[in-house]
Amino acid sequence: MSIGGYGNMLGLQVDIDHNSGFCFGVVYAIEMAEEILEEEGQLYCLGDIVHNDEEVKRLEAKGLCIIDHKQLKDIYFAKVLIRAHGEPPSTYKLAIKNNLELIDASCPVVLKLQNRIKNSYDKDESIYIYGKHGHAEVVGLLGQTNNNATVFQDLSELDIEGLPREITLYSQTTKSTDSFYEIKEKLGQAGVKVNAHDTICRQVSNRDKELRDFAQQYDKIVFVSGTKSSNGKVLYNICKENNPATYFVSNKQELNRYWFSPQDRIGICGATSTPMWLMEEVKTELQTY
Repeated sequence: MSIGGYGNMLGLQVDIDHNSGFCFGVVYAIEMAEEILEEEGQLYCLGDIVHNDEEVKRLEAKGLCIIDHKQLKDIYFAKVLIRAHGEPPSTYKLAIKNNLELIDASCPVVLKLQNRIKNSYDKDESIYIYGKHGHAEVVGLLGQTNNNATVFQDLSELDIEGLPREITLYSQTTKSTDSFYEIKEKLGQAGVKVNAHDTICRQVSNRDKELRDFAQQYDKIVFVSGTKSSNGKVLYNICKENNPATYFVSNKQELNRYWFSPQDRIGICGATSTPMWLMEEVKTELQTY
C-alpha cells in the first residue's frame, strides 16, 4: 500500500502495549451500554461514557445520547446510564422523582470509596479528598458529604497551619499512590494526625511503572488518548520523561510519517480510557509507512 507516494519504505516494527487500554470499570460500563443499545437502539448516558471522543462517536452511532445534569432534569420515564465515575446521591433522588430507570455502571472501586466516605461523614470526621476539582468522580465523592469535604489537587492549596489536628484523608481512585503517601507524610511532619484511606485503583496506579519500562524499550512512542482524559495527560508525561521521542495522537489522522526513521521500533500505548481498536488502527496506519 502506498501513502503519499512513499510506498513501504520505512519498515517500521510496531508493537502495542498489552497493558494499555480500558480499565475494567470502563469495560463494564461500555458492555452494559452496548447490550441495551443492541436491544433498544437508544440510551441516555449522563456525561461522556469515557473520556475518548472516538469511542464516544462509535457508541453515539449505535444510539447512545450523552446528556448533562441540567438536561437530566427534563427527562422522564427513560433509561439513563450512570458511567464508571459514579454519581452523588442527588442524581439518584432525581431519578426517583422523574421515574427514570438508572443503569448503574459505577465502578466497584469508586462505589467502595463512596461508601467509606459516607461512613466517615456520618461519624463527623474532617474529610479531605486528594483529587481534581470538578472531576465527575470527585463530584460523586463530595456528594456523600453534602459537599462538606475539602478537595485539593496540591498541598499548596491547603493552609496546613489552619488544618484540624486530626483529619481523614481519601483520594480520587486514579491518583498516584506515591503522591498520596507523600501528602500523608508531609501532613504528619507538620503535626497533623492523618487517618489515610488508600482506595486508589491499582489497575490504574500500577500503569506508571509498566509504562516507564515500556517507553524505554522503543525508538519512538506513540501515545493514543482523548484530549479530555486526565489519566491520559499523566501517562503521556510519564512516557515523555522516559522516552523524549514520544508523540501524542487522538487518532490515526494525527500521525505524521516524518516523525519516524527507517527500521524504527515503535511502541503504541494509551490511557485507561483508550479503546484497543483505536490503538490497532494507529498500528495498521504506521505499517503502511
